[in-house]
Amino acid sequence: MLDKIFKKQFKRQDNGDEEPAVLFGRYSDNNKSIEKVEKWNESDALFKEKKFKESIVTFFDYLRDDDVENVIHEPNGEGGTFQIYQGSKIIRGFYDKDTFEAEAVLASMPQPSVPVMRRLLEMNFKLYYSRHALNADKLSMLFDSNIETCNPSKLYYGLKELATKADKHDDLLVQDFTSLSPVGIEHIIEIPEEEKAIKFKYYKKWIRETLELIEKVDADKYSGGIAYLLLALAYRIDYLVVPEGKLLSEIEKIVEIYFKKDERLVTEKNQEMMHGFQALLDKSKEEFYPYLFRAKYTFSIVSPQSFKTISDAIYNANQNINWYKENKQPGIAAQISEYGIAYCQFSYSLPKPITDLFHLFMMINYPDFFAELGYKKQYYDKEKNEFDKDAIIETINEIQGAWQEKYPEMKFKTDKLKFDDLVSFNQSFTNEIEALNMETK
Repeated sequence: MLDKIFKKQFKRQDNGDEEPAVLFGRYSDNNKSIEKVEKWNESDALFKEKKFKESIVTFFDYLRDDDVENVIHEPNGEGGTFQIYQGSKIIRGFYDKDTFEAEAVLASMPQPSVPVMRRLLEMNFKLYYSRHALNADKLSMLFDSNIETCNPSKLYYGLKELATKADKHDDLLVQDFTSLSPVGIEHIIEIPEEEKAIKFKYYKKWIRETLELIEKVDADKYSGGIAYLLLALAYRIDYLVVPEGKLLSEIEKIVEIYFKKDERLVTEKNQEMMHGFQALLDKSKEEFYPYLFRAKYTFSIVSPQSFKTISDAIYNANQNINWYKENKQPGIAAQISEYGIAYCQFSYSLPKPITDLFHLFMMINYPDFFAELGYKKQYYDKEKNEFDKDAIIETINEIQGAWQEKYPEMKFKTDKLKFDDLVSFNQSFTNEIEALNMETK
């Protein structure tokens, strides 16, 4: 079964070697094929014809990512049962001719706890489709509906809220309340100790290098650049290290410091973000390792945006690069380009080819990290400042080719890439992503 779950993690390279089974970044459900999108339309049409069971069957076909087998659906009689995987949680449910019900068990509470119940009551006010519940000694989240109102949109957003909130709430509740204990996490798969050690090493290396670079520049003059460095660092850890649970929550809180709407100066926010990273730097591997694991996902925790929103984010970041180049700050300039595209990867559910291009960008910028993980293909030699131009262009063309049917106007102009140095390459590479036409067929 485990081979099936991760069957797509190994990719055969031209030299016959296999890439390591390492997963990166947040799951995006914004990668549906044309055939899958048609399943949504078919489900909606069936619902309007009051063929409710057929609509739900087709909806689950749309929802299932065939690459990771994240949805198990078994129709029977007038209804059916299902399981939906979302990180540390499995959502289980059933439907019949009258109702649709789904449940995610969060934790075990052997003894009643007033503080826990107060927390759940507060959290209920932020939910639109689901609610928290207590069943015997089990804390759960529930979503249910009359079958006659279960159109595809309600099912999607109701199940998404249930799944994403349950996946986040279970870890935080268990960490905050000693009266709770985790349940239903047997499906989580541990990653190898060697992979954990490499991620721990670079997690600390990147934080240390960023804080040391910041110490060398004027905090007031370069306050904007420092903010770019700190945010790019958070997004890099999120994508390459893939923290879960409490560690992910701490990364998100650092990002929230900057974007919180208040009257504080950027220098003050930078200082607080640096304190947050210092706390992360001080973590031992015993505090770090438990939050690295593999799991299957069905829903993205962020939402898709129009490609113009993505283009604007990249464009706005890249407008600041030249000033830092002129002021002899190549370290900041290189990471401004990283910030622009990494912000999008962190904040939005991106089309799969954009995530693939971002992954290539990260492989070029952090070749030592990927080499230690066991990747054979190296696109950039930092010591010699040499790019493997042919390999970079070939990979870009492969990405475009794989998604040409869905995005027929997607044309990355590789002839405009600049290979003088990492700053020039990053700027030219992200400029071309910004200019892509991502209209679907």
